[in-house]
Amino acid sequence: MEMIMTAAEQKSRTARSYKLILLFAMVSMTMMFAGLTSAFVVSKSRADWLKDFQLPPAFYYSTVAIIACSVTFHLAKKSIQKNDQSKTTIFLLSTLVLGILFVILQFVGFGQIVENGYYFTGSGSSITTTFLYVVTVVHLIHLAGGMISLLIIIYNHFKQKYNSSQTLGIELGAMYWHFLDLLWVYLFLFLYFFK
Repeated sequence: MEMIMTAAEQKSRTARSYKLILLFAMVSMTMMFAGLTSAFVVSKSRADWLKDFQLPPAFYYSTVAIIACSVTFHLAKKSIQKNDQSKTTIFLLSTLVLGILFVILQFVGFGQIVENGYYFTGSGSSITTTFLYVVTVVHLIHLAGGMISLLIIIYNHFKQKYNSSQTLGIELGAMYWHFLDLLWVYLFLFLYFFK
């Protein structure tokens, strides 16, 4: 006997499918960063590894900014689940501003590294700073995907596409931003403690 799916069942199945696809993508990204950090560990034994290298102060502030992004995105999700459109708007826009601040602080951090006499490429570079640059830029590329999805979510929100019964876009965006947040905190702690 053929079963006919209700609209709610179809919606639930679609949501699960999208979340599974996103989860698969996040696992793939995690494996890539695990490979990069493993290469970092192996390279630490090189004679030209910088033992006294310190992360720039801007990276500390950027870490706070991306953690705040996760908080505001979570609050946006909670607000839309309560059909509070105005708070959802505030929290989504706050996430965007904090995301932009994170990116700016990352580039400020790169500038601080160069000001301290360390370079990422060329004859003045070291394996330590090159690895730091690669890991950070790869994270920024993934963050660019998050920023694009956030802009789409904000656009859809202003088009009134989200409400308490339709939250999938915001849920997926929040999942990805929480992942980016955890990934950066992991990378920051790894780079801070594993010198």
